[in-house]
Amino acid sequence: MTVSISGTDGVTFNDSSVQTTAAKVGMVNRIINGQMVVNQRALGATSATGNYVLDRFIVYRSGGAYTAQQSSTAPAGFINSMLMTNTTAASPTTFSFFGQIIEGLNIADLGFGTANAQTVTVSFWANSSVTGIYSISLTNGNGDRAYPAQYTVNVANTWEYKTITVPGDTSGTWATNNTSGFFLRFNLGSPAARTAPAGAWVAGNYDGANGSTGATTWANTTSATFFITGVQLEKGSTATSFDYRPYGTELALCQRYYEATTNNTVLMYSGDVTSGQDYYLTGNFGVPKRASPTLTPTISSTSRFPTTTTDVQVSITSWRFASTCNSSGARGYYICGFTASVEL
Repeated sequence: MTVSISGTDGVTFNDSSVQTTAAKVGMVNRIINGQMVVNQRALGATSATGNYVLDRFIVYRSGGAYTAQQSSTAPAGFINSMLMTNTTAASPTTFSFFGQIIEGLNIADLGFGTANAQTVTVSFWANSSVTGIYSISLTNGNGDRAYPAQYTVNVANTWEYKTITVPGDTSGTWATNNTSGFFLRFNLGSPAARTAPAGAWVAGNYDGANGSTGATTWANTTSATFFITGVQLEKGSTATSFDYRPYGTELALCQRYYEATTNNTVLMYSGDVTSGQDYYLTGNFGVPKRASPTLTPTISSTSRFPTTTTDVQVSITSWRFASTCNSSGARGYYICGFTASVEL
């Protein structure tokens, strides 16, 4: 079988005349968990604002109420999505959006803030019960540079594929370290003070630039639903097929920012334990963290120990905490898990 290279578009197999897209190299999709499969928190429907729901996706809401959760409703090629359900209509002066903050190390090659800033393309699948014009925005970590853009939901309750191209920003400050680089926001309704005209980079205090002016206010419709999956942000002016990664790889990428264990870590002493003495439990994280995380032990069962811990210490790779024995005797133990969070 002979193989020939056809320009930059891929490989043609002469015996079958099948041409495929060129192999992707590196981390094409800068969004983590874009197919909504990792759900370490397992919160179910939650309406908390400013909190992460599915891994790496954060939701905000001021006024009214909506829930966000993992869903098994998805278009072909996907098994999960994130579902927003508007439980209480908002007034026109409130804001509602969700999105992902991308670490600066993962967008450093795009050159934002320099003369070599690269064009990027955002693509995703959306399904909304409310048709009309919607918007997104791409902002920097400081919130003082923003590019709002629009797309249209044409048919209610139907999966539609959307692509939006954003020219690279040659101005502003864009982090290239382990802090916030990009913030990709999906707007579900915001007042004029929190929007800007679509299709151009804007400067100023746009920390609230959630989307564009003139977009549909989904949040004003009680019982409205909005599903999304297949979220991708990549270099270039053309959307390519979704960059699927193995589940284990996607989980590890998520665990850089948040790791949760079940109550399956056991500290047990088969010999005697002494009341008033500290006994330590130590271990390593599944993956190194972005920075030293906040560690929250969760103790579910004890013998001769309280359900509290002391001397909690963490690094980016390991953890340690103690519990003070409250009853001398044999076979003292406690069973615990933990959460470690260092979200952007």
